[in-house]
Amino acid sequence: MAREVRYRRRALSMTSLIDVIFLLLLFFMLSSTFSKFAEVELAGVGGQGAGAGDQTLFLQITPDTLRLNTAALDIKALSGRLTEILADSESKLLLSLSGDVTSQRLTDVLVVLRAQPKLTLSILAPS
Repeated sequence: MAREVRYRRRALSMTSLIDVIFLLLLFFMLSSTFSKFAEVELAGVGGQGAGAGDQTLFLQITPDTLRLNTAALDIKALSGRLTEILADSESKLLLSLSGDVTSQRLTDVLVVLRAQPKLTLSILAPS
């Protein structure tokens, strides 16, 4: 007669499972790329005074509108308006932020301003 074979269940070892999870974590950490999405260069205000031909512009950023010297603008129209103003001379731009402006909104405006080579930018700190 054939004898019936019974298998005894053993407890599952967690050591090998932890090793596999650690190796997967290490693999994904080392194989992922950390690319810069956008980079905006900011410089501190220097002690240079405005020259005789230079003009000073004022840009106020709010969550909904932009105001360039009190004239309301859209972000798409800002580049064209600055090109008209800066056609013949260099200018200094003072940038003022309202308290509820998001960092994405500020970055979008700074990208537009960075494309103007004749523009010196100063960001006003809130008081």
